[in-house]
Amino acid sequence: MNLKLAIIGGGAAGFFAGINAAEMVPGLEVHIFDKSAQFLSKVKVSGGGRCNVTHACFEPELLVNNYPRGAKELLGPFYVFNPTDTINWFKQRRVNIHAEPDGRMFPVTNTSQTIIDCFLHEAEQLQIRLHTQTGVTQLHHHENKWHLEFSNGKSDTFDFVLVATGSSPQVWKMLATLGHTIVEPVPSLFTFHISDKRIEGLMGVSVPEVTCKIEGEKISTQGPLLITHWGLSGPAILKLSAWGAVALAKKQYNFNLIVNFLPEHDYESCLNMLLSLKMSSPKKNIINTPLGNISTRLHKSLCNYCGIADTLNWSDVTKVILQKFAAVLTESNFEVKGKSTFKDEFVTCGGIKLQEVDFKTMQSKKYPNLFFAGEVLNIDAVTGGFNFQAAWTTGYIAATGIQQNAETL
Repeated sequence: MNLKLAIIGGGAAGFFAGINAAEMVPGLEVHIFDKSAQFLSKVKVSGGGRCNVTHACFEPELLVNNYPRGAKELLGPFYVFNPTDTINWFKQRRVNIHAEPDGRMFPVTNTSQTIIDCFLHEAEQLQIRLHTQTGVTQLHHHENKWHLEFSNGKSDTFDFVLVATGSSPQVWKMLATLGHTIVEPVPSLFTFHISDKRIEGLMGVSVPEVTCKIEGEKISTQGPLLITHWGLSGPAILKLSAWGAVALAKKQYNFNLIVNFLPEHDYESCLNMLLSLKMSSPKKNIINTPLGNISTRLHKSLCNYCGIADTLNWSDVTKVILQKFAAVLTESNFEVKGKSTFKDEFVTCGGIKLQEVDFKTMQSKKYPNLFFAGEVLNIDAVTGGFNFQAAWTTGYIAATGIQQNAETL
């Protein structure tokens, strides 16, 4: 009699785990269940429809630094399966991956459909049973078997269950009924709502490198900043939202953001630079002297905010105004009033408490033959392909755990 595996969740982690488990365990009957009408919907929209498969960060010790939650637990698994392995896995299936200058990695076709087609082809070749519009409503463990009841009224029994449903409150509730602890989910990867004269009318203006921090918290990030019609976005903000997800939820997304537009300077060194310009370029117009990588439009807006008129030369400006200008350049304080999700790539932190999972096998420490992969766990990452890499890694490790257990049944 063949062993049976039920995978709850037809997303990236579920398919990756199912394909690898089917390859590792000859004769394993794999079923993938999803409550929606379409598999891999999040893969389809990821990376603007291009699918940011992983990131060109190949050292596990560096890779874990991109995970606000799960860094410690993922270190060991990343030695087993990391971005190098991801690239090779897809290459073996005729899907080539290329890196962009910022480290993000995409299929060379630049379409997420390539990844979806790869998974569906592998599933077909391995005779994996696919069930859409089939949600799991009950999950019971009895006499070393798992009994599943489905939304279509049917039921079935399996030897193994792998949960890969992402941030599904319904599934979390089921797992909590089994005795697993659920860390309350809160949003991660979001942009900030800000209404401020300094950035008014500057939608689309970006700064290549800034430092951002949350006032009153020991959380700061560095990276590009983008001004939007609703406030601030860009990698620096998205990273800050990920690292500060729990703290910002507690603040109900009302807090003060401090931005340094010249991260190579602090207030004192910036003021000294401005005083030096006053001495060395007295007849030069201030508005026409953008500093650092700040665009002309943003520079003019910051100048005007400090009371520096368009016609003012460096020799005409007072030290008091330069002090204010230095503060605005290096310590701009913005009042944040709310958030917006980042495109379609909504990510939450929260999920299965990591201490209740064996990361050598991704098996539950509470029940045998119950496995987890992907965002159903309290694991999340900054933007750039890292969330998918966690899905591939935990899915692969789960498959190896199923293989080990299958050998003893």
